[in-house]
Amino acid sequence: MNKLNTLLENIAQIPKVELGHFPTPLEECPSLTEVLGGPRIFIKREDCSGLAFGGNKVRQLTFTIGEAVHQGADTIVHGATSQSNHCRQAAAACAKLGLKCYLRLSKDHKSVWQGNLLLDNLMGADIDIVDIPFGPELEDYKFNLAEKLKTEGLKPYVIASPRSTALAAIAFTWCIAEIYKQQEQLGIDADWIYTSSVGGTQAGLVLGTKILDMKMKPYACAPVHWEGKIDRIRDAGNTAASILNSDTQILDSDIVNTDDYIGKAYGYLTPECIAALRLVADTEGIILDPVYTAKAMACLIDHIRQGKFTRDDIVVFLHTGGTPALFAYNDELINT
Repeated sequence: MNKLNTLLENIAQIPKVELGHFPTPLEECPSLTEVLGGPRIFIKREDCSGLAFGGNKVRQLTFTIGEAVHQGADTIVHGATSQSNHCRQAAAACAKLGLKCYLRLSKDHKSVWQGNLLLDNLMGADIDIVDIPFGPELEDYKFNLAEKLKTEGLKPYVIASPRSTALAAIAFTWCIAEIYKQQEQLGIDADWIYTSSVGGTQAGLVLGTKILDMKMKPYACAPVHWEGKIDRIRDAGNTAASILNSDTQILDSDIVNTDDYIGKAYGYLTPECIAALRLVADTEGIILDPVYTAKAMACLIDHIRQGKFTRDDIVVFLHTGGTPALFAYNDELINT
């Protein structure tokens, strides 16, 4: 418990804003477990974190926007794909805190005024769908926009890697601390935690489980092909460790991350992810999203069917949210 208290004390020293409903629930899924024949499955409900349908980015924004406010910013600049959950939750955080929000979203196959993009609009963000690919070019565009906004008298803060990814790692070290306490309350000691990530979320899971000497091992399913993802996750975790005054170090060997369930490309559904989404909805009444969590659940289901677990094993599935994106994929989901 001393390690847990020290971790929580160090997290408490970092600038933050109060945005979400924490701790999020950790609930058992007995019907899903029974259908799959074990292991025992629990879901950590980051989709219940509040703030415009919730999701894992609420934790991250607690620290990134916390840093922005601490620095005196009055404007947040962000950008990603058109159905970005991160951008939707950033817009919500800005609305809640009275900050201006500028979103620059890459034009793609889901640039329709539905799902997350509709919510961005409802929450009053300044939105521009730009013909710039998601990645380094869009990051440069965001920083150039911030420079322009400065000339107009605003004080912008750009949400971007590597700083944002490191603060996300802190956020999910905090999430692991919650799970640590919840496991004690439930009388369980999980073997694995599965999620969808190529960045700060997995970095935080790895860092948190190492700091607290937990048996639980993180396994992540990539939603997108990301060059240098292991370096990205390791560096984010080690930067977070430094911020937290921890001498724990993440090694490449600590990071288990698969590209096997991405399918055609980021944001394109697979038959397996649709089947996983339907199974969890039908057995537990829990709605996954089609881009991230459904693919991670497809990975977990496949691993169960391959016999990678015993019936006595315990797996935590981290539900990172993203459910509003469902409404931009209605045709694929209904016609499959």
